[in-house]
Amino acid sequence: MNLRPPLKVALAQTVGTLPREPGLAYEPKFDGHRMVMFRQADGVVLQARSGRIVTAAFPDLAAAARELPDGTVLDGEVVVWREGRIDFAAVQGRAAATPGRAPGLAARLPASYAAFDVLAAGGTDLRPRRYAVRRERLEELLAGLGPPIQPVPMTTDPELAATWYETLPGIGVEGLVVKRLDQPYKAGTRAWRKLRHTDTRDAVVVGFTGSRQRPASLVLVLPDDDTPVVSSPLPPALRARAGAALTPLTPGGTGTAMAPGLGEVPYRSVPPELSAEVATGTTRHTVTTVLRLKDTDPGDDDGGGAGDG
Repeated sequence: MNLRPPLKVALAQTVGTLPREPGLAYEPKFDGHRMVMFRQADGVVLQARSGRIVTAAFPDLAAAARELPDGTVLDGEVVVWREGRIDFAAVQGRAAATPGRAPGLAARLPASYAAFDVLAAGGTDLRPRRYAVRRERLEELLAGLGPPIQPVPMTTDPELAATWYETLPGIGVEGLVVKRLDQPYKAGTRAWRKLRHTDTRDAVVVGFTGSRQRPASLVLVLPDDDTPVVSSPLPPALRARAGAALTPLTPGGTGTAMAPGLGEVPYRSVPPELSAEVATGTTRHTVTTVLRLKDTDPGDDDGGGAGDG
Protein backbone atom coordinates (compact mmCIF):
# COMPACT_ATOMS: atom_id res chain seq x y z
CA MET A 1 0.00 0.00 0.00
CA ASN A 2 1.30 3.45 -0.90
CA LEU A 3 2.28 5.70 2.00
CA ARG A 4 0.07 8.78 2.24
CA PRO A 5 0.38 12.02 4.20
CA PRO A 6 0.47 12.90 6.97
CA LEU A 7 3.42 10.81 8.14
CA LYS A 8 5.34 11.16 11.38
CA VAL A 9 9.08 11.63 10.87
CA ALA A 10 12.06 10.14 12.66
CA LEU A 11 13.81 12.45 15.14
CA ALA A 12 17.25 12.86 16.71
CA GLN A 13 18.49 13.30 20.26
CA THR A 14 21.34 15.71 21.02
CA VAL A 15 24.72 14.30 22.06
CA GLY A 16 27.80 16.15 23.31
CA THR A 17 30.57 14.23 21.54
CA LEU A 18 30.99 12.52 18.19
CA PRO A 19 29.90 8.86 18.43
CA ARG A 20 32.56 6.54 17.04
CA GLU A 21 31.35 2.98 17.61
CA PRO A 22 31.31 0.60 14.63
CA GLY A 23 28.35 0.51 12.25
CA LEU A 24 27.54 4.22 12.10
CA ALA A 25 26.76 6.61 9.26
CA TYR A 26 27.34 10.37 9.45
CA GLU A 27 25.49 13.11 7.56
CA PRO A 28 25.80 16.92 7.67
CA LYS A 29 22.93 18.54 9.59
CA PHE A 30 21.22 21.08 7.34
CA ASP A 31 19.25 23.71 9.25
CA GLY A 32 16.23 24.05 7.01
CA HIS A 33 12.58 23.03 7.01
CA ARG A 34 11.92 19.33 7.39
CA MET A 35 9.85 18.05 4.49
CA VAL A 36 8.43 14.71 3.37
CA MET A 37 8.10 14.52 -0.41
CA PHE A 38 5.41 12.23 -1.89
CA ARG A 39 5.45 11.38 -5.61
CA GLN A 40 2.07 9.84 -6.26
CA ALA A 41 0.40 8.69 -9.45
CA ASP A 42 -1.83 11.76 -9.40
CA GLY A 43 0.88 14.31 -8.59
CA VAL A 44 3.13 15.54 -5.80
CA VAL A 45 2.42 16.33 -2.15
CA LEU A 46 4.91 18.12 0.12
CA GLN A 47 4.41 17.72 3.87
CA ALA A 48 6.05 19.70 6.69
CA ARG A 49 7.17 18.03 9.91
CA SER A 50 3.93 19.04 11.66
CA GLY A 51 1.87 17.28 8.99
CA ARG A 52 0.84 20.52 7.30
CA ILE A 53 0.71 20.31 3.50
CA VAL A 54 3.04 22.95 1.99
CA THR A 55 2.97 21.96 -1.71
CA ALA A 56 1.67 25.35 -2.84
CA ALA A 57 4.47 27.21 -1.05
CA PHE A 58 7.20 25.34 -2.97
CA PRO A 59 6.14 25.12 -6.63
CA ASP A 60 9.77 24.71 -7.71
CA LEU A 61 10.27 21.60 -5.57
CA ALA A 62 6.86 20.23 -6.51
CA ALA A 63 7.81 20.52 -10.20
CA ALA A 64 11.17 18.84 -9.61
CA ALA A 65 9.53 16.01 -7.65
CA ARG A 66 7.47 15.08 -10.69
CA GLU A 67 10.67 13.57 -12.10
CA LEU A 68 10.69 10.98 -9.31
CA PRO A 69 9.17 7.54 -9.99
CA ASP A 70 5.58 7.07 -8.83
CA GLY A 71 5.34 5.65 -5.33
CA THR A 72 8.48 7.43 -4.04
CA VAL A 73 8.46 9.02 -0.58
CA LEU A 74 11.52 10.98 0.56
CA ASP A 75 12.48 12.59 3.87
CA GLY A 76 14.79 15.58 3.93
CA GLU A 77 15.39 19.28 4.53
CA VAL A 78 14.45 22.27 2.40
CA VAL A 79 17.20 24.88 2.30
CA VAL A 80 17.79 28.15 0.48
CA TRP A 81 21.37 29.05 -0.46
CA ARG A 82 22.31 32.73 -0.50
CA GLU A 83 25.86 33.92 -1.13
CA GLY A 84 27.21 30.43 -0.51
CA ARG A 85 25.48 29.91 2.85
CA ILE A 86 22.24 28.38 4.06
CA ASP A 87 19.70 31.12 4.90
CA PHE A 88 17.04 29.82 7.27
CA ALA A 89 15.11 33.11 7.30
CA ALA A 90 14.75 32.81 3.52
CA VAL A 91 13.41 29.27 3.93
CA GLN A 92 10.82 30.51 6.40
CA GLY A 93 9.84 33.29 4.02
CA ARG A 94 9.27 30.67 1.32
CA ALA A 95 7.26 28.43 3.64
CA ALA A 96 5.03 31.30 4.75
CA ALA A 97 4.22 32.50 1.24
CA THR A 98 0.65 32.50 -0.03
CA PRO A 99 -0.01 30.50 -3.21
CA GLY A 100 -0.25 33.73 -5.20
CA ARG A 101 3.17 34.94 -4.07
CA ALA A 102 4.96 31.58 -4.01
CA PRO A 103 6.00 31.52 -7.71
CA GLY A 104 7.68 34.92 -7.43
CA LEU A 105 9.54 33.91 -4.30
CA ALA A 106 10.57 30.63 -5.95
CA ALA A 107 12.16 32.63 -8.76
CA ARG A 108 14.03 34.94 -6.38
CA LEU A 109 14.85 32.44 -3.62
CA PRO A 110 15.00 29.00 -5.24
CA ALA A 111 14.82 26.11 -2.80
CA SER A 112 16.95 22.98 -2.69
CA TYR A 113 15.93 19.66 -1.18
CA ALA A 114 18.59 17.75 0.75
CA ALA A 115 17.17 14.22 0.86
CA PHE A 116 18.50 12.01 3.64
CA ASP A 117 16.14 9.04 3.58
CA VAL A 118 13.71 7.16 1.37
CA LEU A 119 10.59 5.88 3.09
CA ALA A 120 8.99 4.22 0.05
CA ALA A 121 9.99 3.29 -3.48
CA GLY A 122 7.72 1.84 -6.14
CA GLY A 123 4.92 1.92 -3.57
CA THR A 124 6.85 -0.40 -1.20
CA ASP A 125 7.24 0.76 2.41
CA LEU A 126 11.00 0.80 3.08
CA ARG A 127 10.84 2.04 6.67
CA PRO A 128 11.38 -1.45 8.16
CA ARG A 129 14.58 -1.90 6.10
CA ARG A 130 18.05 -1.15 7.44
CA TYR A 131 19.39 2.36 6.90
CA ALA A 132 22.21 0.96 4.75
CA VAL A 133 19.63 -0.51 2.35
CA ARG A 134 17.56 2.67 2.32
CA ARG A 135 20.62 4.82 1.65
CA GLU A 136 21.63 2.69 -1.33
CA ARG A 137 18.10 2.92 -2.70
CA LEU A 138 18.06 6.69 -2.15
CA GLU A 139 21.23 7.13 -4.17
CA GLU A 140 19.84 4.94 -6.96
CA LEU A 141 16.63 6.97 -7.14
CA LEU A 142 18.39 10.34 -7.28
CA ALA A 143 21.44 9.37 -9.35
CA GLY A 144 20.09 10.82 -12.60
CA LEU A 145 17.99 13.61 -11.14
CA GLY A 146 20.34 16.36 -9.98
CA PRO A 147 19.45 19.72 -8.40
CA PRO A 148 17.30 20.86 -6.77
CA ILE A 149 16.74 17.36 -5.30
CA GLN A 150 19.93 15.69 -4.15
CA PRO A 151 21.01 13.26 -1.43
CA VAL A 152 22.90 14.70 1.53
CA PRO A 153 26.53 13.59 1.74
CA MET A 154 27.10 10.51 3.91
CA THR A 155 30.20 8.78 5.23
CA THR A 156 30.95 5.83 7.49
CA ASP A 157 34.41 7.24 8.26
CA PRO A 158 34.39 9.01 11.64
CA GLU A 159 37.54 10.95 10.73
CA LEU A 160 35.93 12.41 7.64
CA ALA A 161 32.83 13.14 9.72
CA ALA A 162 34.99 15.00 12.23
CA THR A 163 36.46 17.05 9.37
CA TRP A 164 32.97 17.92 8.16
CA TYR A 165 32.03 18.92 11.69
CA GLU A 166 34.95 21.37 11.87
CA THR A 167 34.76 22.83 8.36
CA LEU A 168 31.12 22.94 7.26
CA PRO A 169 29.92 25.66 9.70
CA GLY A 170 31.40 28.11 7.19
CA ILE A 171 28.46 27.42 4.86
CA GLY A 172 25.85 27.33 7.62
CA VAL A 173 25.89 23.58 8.37
CA GLU A 174 25.97 23.47 12.14
CA GLY A 175 26.52 19.83 12.95
CA LEU A 176 26.07 16.16 12.11
CA VAL A 177 23.33 13.55 12.24
CA VAL A 178 24.48 10.06 13.19
CA LYS A 179 22.53 6.91 12.28
CA ARG A 180 23.12 3.22 12.76
CA LEU A 181 23.55 1.33 9.51
CA ASP A 182 21.35 -1.52 10.77
CA GLN A 183 18.55 0.75 12.00
CA PRO A 184 14.99 0.84 10.58
CA TYR A 185 13.25 4.17 10.14
CA LYS A 186 11.59 4.79 13.52
CA ALA A 187 8.90 7.41 12.96
CA GLY A 188 8.14 9.63 15.92
CA THR A 189 11.11 8.49 18.04
CA ARG A 190 14.51 10.05 18.70
CA ALA A 191 16.52 7.08 17.47
CA TRP A 192 19.07 9.17 15.56
CA ARG A 193 21.72 11.34 17.20
CA LYS A 194 22.75 14.91 16.39
CA LEU A 195 25.90 16.78 17.32
CA ARG A 196 25.90 20.57 17.13
CA HIS A 197 28.71 23.07 17.66
CA THR A 198 26.72 25.15 20.15
CA ASP A 199 23.42 25.12 21.93
CA THR A 200 22.49 28.36 20.14
CA ARG A 201 20.82 28.59 16.78
CA ASP A 202 19.01 31.05 14.56
CA ALA A 203 15.21 31.21 14.58
CA VAL A 204 12.67 33.27 12.66
CA VAL A 205 10.23 35.53 14.50
CA VAL A 206 6.66 34.93 13.32
CA GLY A 207 4.76 36.68 16.12
CA PHE A 208 4.70 38.06 19.64
CA THR A 209 2.70 38.06 22.86
CA GLY A 210 1.85 41.17 24.80
CA SER A 211 2.06 44.59 23.16
CA ARG A 212 3.85 45.28 19.89
CA GLN A 213 5.82 48.14 21.49
CA ARG A 214 7.07 46.00 24.41
CA PRO A 215 6.38 42.34 23.64
CA ALA A 216 6.37 39.92 26.55
CA SER A 217 7.68 37.03 24.44
CA LEU A 218 8.46 36.27 20.83
CA VAL A 219 6.90 33.48 18.81
CA LEU A 220 9.53 31.63 16.83
CA VAL A 221 10.01 28.96 14.20
CA LEU A 222 13.16 26.89 14.72
CA PRO A 223 15.16 25.03 12.07
CA ASP A 224 13.93 21.49 11.39
CA ASP A 225 10.55 22.18 13.03
CA ASP A 226 7.69 24.13 11.50
CA THR A 227 5.58 24.43 14.68
CA PRO A 228 5.73 27.92 16.28
CA VAL A 229 6.95 28.10 19.89
CA VAL A 230 6.76 30.88 22.46
CA SER A 231 10.06 32.08 23.91
CA SER A 232 10.68 32.54 27.60
CA PRO A 233 9.78 36.07 28.80
CA LEU A 234 12.05 38.75 27.35
CA PRO A 235 14.19 40.85 29.71
CA PRO A 236 13.31 44.57 29.76
CA ALA A 237 16.11 45.74 27.46
CA LEU A 238 15.31 43.09 24.89
CA ARG A 239 11.59 43.92 25.07
CA ALA A 240 12.37 47.49 23.98
CA ARG A 241 14.69 46.29 21.19
CA ALA A 242 12.09 43.77 19.98
CA GLY A 243 9.39 46.42 20.03
CA ALA A 244 11.47 48.71 17.84
CA ALA A 245 12.12 45.86 15.39
CA LEU A 246 8.48 44.75 15.28
CA THR A 247 6.96 48.19 14.81
CA PRO A 248 7.76 48.56 11.07
CA LEU A 249 6.38 45.09 10.24
CA THR A 250 2.88 44.79 8.82
CA PRO A 251 0.63 43.25 11.48
CA GLY A 252 -0.92 39.92 10.67
CA GLY A 253 -3.66 37.84 12.18
CA THR A 254 -3.80 35.88 15.39
CA GLY A 255 -2.76 32.35 16.19
CA THR A 256 -1.86 30.08 19.07
CA ALA A 257 1.52 28.58 19.95
CA MET A 258 2.93 26.37 22.68
CA ALA A 259 4.41 28.13 25.71
CA PRO A 260 6.45 26.02 28.17
CA GLY A 261 4.41 25.22 31.24
CA LEU A 262 1.38 27.18 29.98
CA GLY A 263 0.18 25.21 26.96
CA GLU A 264 -1.33 27.01 23.97
CA VAL A 265 -1.34 30.81 24.23
CA PRO A 266 -2.62 33.40 21.72
CA TYR A 267 -0.24 35.62 19.75
CA ARG A 268 -0.21 38.25 17.00
CA SER A 269 1.59 37.26 13.83
CA VAL A 270 4.12 39.26 11.80
CA PRO A 271 5.83 38.57 8.45
CA PRO A 272 8.92 36.34 8.83
CA GLU A 273 11.43 39.16 8.31
CA LEU A 274 13.14 39.21 11.71
CA SER A 275 15.67 36.65 12.99
CA ALA A 276 16.84 35.93 16.52
CA GLU A 277 19.67 33.96 18.06
CA VAL A 278 18.17 31.59 20.61
CA ALA A 279 19.27 28.97 23.10
CA THR A 280 17.21 25.90 23.81
CA GLY A 281 17.32 23.96 27.04
CA THR A 282 15.19 21.34 28.75
CA THR A 283 14.01 21.11 32.33
CA ARG A 284 10.51 19.73 32.59
CA HIS A 285 9.77 21.50 29.32
CA THR A 286 11.87 22.63 26.37
CA VAL A 287 12.59 26.33 26.93
CA THR A 288 13.61 28.67 24.11
CA THR A 289 15.44 31.79 25.27
CA VAL A 290 16.04 34.74 22.96
CA LEU A 291 19.68 35.86 23.32
CA ARG A 292 19.64 38.68 20.79
CA LEU A 293 17.85 39.93 17.71
CA LYS A 294 19.84 39.70 14.51
CA ASP A 295 20.21 42.60 12.10
CA THR A 296 18.06 41.92 9.06
CA ASP A 297 17.29 43.84 5.92
CA PRO A 298 13.51 43.68 5.34
CA GLY A 299 14.15 44.18 1.63
CA ASP A 300 16.00 40.87 1.46
CA ASP A 301 12.91 38.75 1.99
CA ASP A 302 9.42 39.20 0.64
CA GLY A 303 7.75 36.72 2.95
CA GLY A 304 4.32 37.73 4.15
CA GLY A 305 1.97 36.44 6.81
CA ALA A 306 2.91 34.18 9.66
CA GLY A 307 3.73 30.66 8.71
CA ASP A 308 4.24 27.44 10.56
CA GLY A 309 5.94 25.60 7.79
